[in-house]
Amino acid sequence: MGIIDAHHHVWDLSVRDQDWITGPELTPLRRDFLLSELEPQASAAGVDRTVLVQTITVAEETPELLALADESDLVAGVVGWTDLTASDVACKLDRLRALPGGEWLRGIRHQVQGEPDPWWLIRPEVLCGLRTVADAGLVYDVVVLPHQLPAVVSAARRLPELTFVLDHLGKPPIDSGQLELWSEGIRELASQPNTVCKLSGMVTEADWREWTVDALRPYAETVLDAFGPQRLMFGSDWPVCTLAASYAEVVEATDALLEGLSPDEKTAVWTSTAGRVYGL
Repeated sequence: MGIIDAHHHVWDLSVRDQDWITGPELTPLRRDFLLSELEPQASAAGVDRTVLVQTITVAEETPELLALADESDLVAGVVGWTDLTASDVACKLDRLRALPGGEWLRGIRHQVQGEPDPWWLIRPEVLCGLRTVADAGLVYDVVVLPHQLPAVVSAARRLPELTFVLDHLGKPPIDSGQLELWSEGIRELASQPNTVCKLSGMVTEADWREWTVDALRPYAETVLDAFGPQRLMFGSDWPVCTLAASYAEVVEATDALLEGLSPDEKTAVWTSTAGRVYGL
């Protein structure tokens, strides 16, 4: 069985702008990135299934991603977006599932990293929305910065019935080499049994031009030790990763970071954790 890439994006700027792509450093991302570009790269890397993840907090995006999944032999699941603070979250999820490709909906995500309130996740209306996500049998992808990890821990404790999937290791400060405070948050989060983590997004948290596998290793080893391979999954974060590395280079770096694991442990990170968590 091939690799599952549990985290990538696509966008077509002629359909919708990606308003987060601003400034000269992100200029390389200001173009279309379509499944047709990803497919040969994924195939060459041994990836045969993927999870397509939302990028913007716009309701119209998720139906488009579901339709793409319905037409694709590569995409096996979609993590979409809905307003968790709305009073009709259950109805919104039902409507998404009734759309073409709705059966591919596997999770919900919100750009928590952009919320000024570090405790946004445990606001009563958000917890209510998250509870509805759990009731729908979906998982919740959480994208946060290190200082927001305590809120994820608190939410996971309050909602043991919901699986929280931490994207990009909680965005550790790899570029600066700082480890301690982030590591404390990671270990506390991993102590909650309803949490898993994506081994993704590291190359763009490191020095984009001079990153090395050795620079990534302490962060990968931290999540491997905290979560264990059975609660860790690979994600490319394509095309955002292309700011620092090609798709093939991300796969190669991940392979190097997993070199000390047993065959069964490697299978967990590459395939079985994502398959189990997302029901692929």
